[in-house]
Amino acid sequence: MPGLGEALGKVFGRGKKETESSTTAQGEKPAAAPVAAPEKVYLKALPLRDLEDVEMIKQEVKLGNVLILKVSPLARKSIDDVKTAVSQLMDFTQSVGGDIARLGEERVVITPAFIRIWREKAATAGGALPTAA
Repeated sequence: MPGLGEALGKVFGRGKKETESSTTAQGEKPAAAPVAAPEKVYLKALPLRDLEDVEMIKQEVKLGNVLILKVSPLARKSIDDVKTAVSQLMDFTQSVGGDIARLGEERVVITPAFIRIWREKAATAGGALPTAA
């Protein structure tokens, strides 16, 4: 889908700079309180069809689930809505201590606070987008 990767790149590029600015003067991330995993954690693949889906996605992350979102259904309607939704999800994910990354051109993965997304050092160096390996 033309423009979708570029749109996600712009949003995730902004998020990377914000994340980098949250480090301490010594270059370390501030300590976060450990978050216990719920008894059951699910990996859910969901389509992002509308901006109203954002609230349901937030609830799933609060429950401790890992989400893989396919954003192309919403992108067919509006790239601007994709940017808005992903921006809201990035802000939310950072506020709860979770992690978020692109998975290619059409997918985004969101994890709760007790799960981190692995990224190759080479993939995040030099201003590259935060994309999961």
